[in-house]
Parts: sequence; structure tokens; C-alpha cells
Amino acid sequence: MRRRQYTSPHLVWLEYMPLIAINGIQLHYETCGAGAPLLLIHGLGSSGDDWAFQQPDFAAHFHLILPDLRGSGRSDKPRGAYSIQQFADDLWTLLDKLHIAEITIVGFSLGGAVALQMAADQSRRVHALVLVNSLPSYRIDHWKKWLEAKLQIGLVRTLGVRRTAALVAKRMFPHEHQIPMRERVVSVVGANSRRAYLATIKALIGWSAAQHLPRIACPALIVAAEHDYTPLAEKHDYAARLPNGRISVFAGSRHGTPFDAREEFNIRVLAFLRECHALEGAPVAVMQGVSAASNG
Repeated sequence: MRRRQYTSPHLVWLEYMPLIAINGIQLHYETCGAGAPLLLIHGLGSSGDDWAFQQPDFAAHFHLILPDLRGSGRSDKPRGAYSIQQFADDLWTLLDKLHIAEITIVGFSLGGAVALQMAADQSRRVHALVLVNSLPSYRIDHWKKWLEAKLQIGLVRTLGVRRTAALVAKRMFPHEHQIPMRERVVSVVGANSRRAYLATIKALIGWSAAQHLPRIACPALIVAAEHDYTPLAEKHDYAARLPNGRISVFAGSRHGTPFDAREEFNIRVLAFLRECHALEGAPVAVMQGVSAASNG
């Protein structure tokens, strides 16, 4: 554990941050709640703190595991290349050390790619998946994807992480009432090491688990924002290629659905997870706001 000290005019207190030695690094994670284990994987440049809006609702029903990926948050930021496979290996090792045999996973953006890689690697251990504004492949197969990747890397190299985070935040949360969300993105993402942040972006570019989709048989919910970076058609196709895939479209939402649609997000995801855990081994029923991929 690492220890961090806080002071105020009236008191001094210590926060103990759990760390675990995994694959040559110290990985930070937190746990809370009780019930079946639920792994929550954050997005690019963030940490397990991404799930602050979900934590109270989800922890009422599940035992939450909230890690910071290598290179992010309070985990170590080793030099060298990163990969989605390495992130997935780290988290399987974490679960092994916590003696968790079977897991349900929710992954946001980058975290969705890591979740899918985990399911591809050890599908029998994954009870259910929720993949939020993510894709099964980030191979550069279209000029728009090439431009998106080059633009983000170029901005970080030219402007630095904090100023790039400000541009990303304005794009994700363009409305006046979302200013606090923008400020949080700048504060959290802007604090990243430029080296580790770029290594994480490069880990995503060119990664694909699309070839594994037909054999990932667990119930899977694809959360798709109406105004995400990538077209809804790609998300519908994604869900259709999973044997037990479902899609839930959030009208008006942008990339940060767990933030800009948090109440509805919590309701729909919890309904899906309860269904999965109530009906062991059965296909997931169609729920309000969630349609079978073939009907999407």
C-alpha cells in the first residue's frame, strides 16, 4: 500500500491506497460493495475514479473492483510500449490474486477494448460484459480513423496533455450546464504523463479482437451514444456479431455516457446485470431501452 497524508486547519488524516505487484509493476485498485464481483475498467487517461457516478448504485448489488490501468491514475507508469493485451493480462492477474474465478466486466471506451480482450482470452471466466462507447477493432481501415488517431497524437505532442484534454472535454461536454464535467476531464486527464498517455493511445491503435466475437458467448450489452465518435452502424454490427449481444442507444449522449446520461445509464446497466445474474446461463431478455442486435 501507498500512504498519502492530507492536512487541514483542524485535522490530519491518512488515506491508504491499495497497491499490488503485478507483472513487474505496482497496480492500484480499490474495492467496495458486496455480491457478485464486478470489474469496472476506466477510459483513456483516467482511473477507477471514473466510476464515481456509478459506484453507489452498483455497490448496492455487486462487489466492485476498480483498478487503474498501468500508465494511468495511481498505478505505475513504466517506460516502453503498452498494449491492450498487457492491460488485459494485468487485470486477469489482479483477479487471480484476489481469488476471483468468474467476473462480470463493464468497460468504458479504452476499458471496453480491454474488457473484450479479457473475454477473448478467457471467455469461460466472463459471466457478462457491458461495453460502453467502444469498438472491437481500432485498426485504421478508414481515412476518418486515421485522421482521428493522428490528430490526437499530434495535439498531445504539440499542445501537451492538459491543453489537449481541454479540447477533448469541450467536444465531449459541449453544453453550458456540463462545464463541471469539462473541468473534471481537464483536471484528471491533464495530470497524465505525456509519455504514458501517448503509449496508451498507441496501444489502442491497430488493436483488434473482432475475429474472436463469435466465440464470446456470454451476455453482452453494447452501450452506444447517439453522438459518439464512431457511427451507430458500427455498434449495431458489433452487437450482431456477438452470440448474446444486445445494444442500448442513448439519445442525445456523446462519448461520456456514464457522465452525461448517468441516471439512465445506471438504470439500464443495472437492469441488464440483474437479468444476467438472475438467469444463469440463459440468453438475456429484451428490456426497455435495450434491443436485440438483430432487431436494431
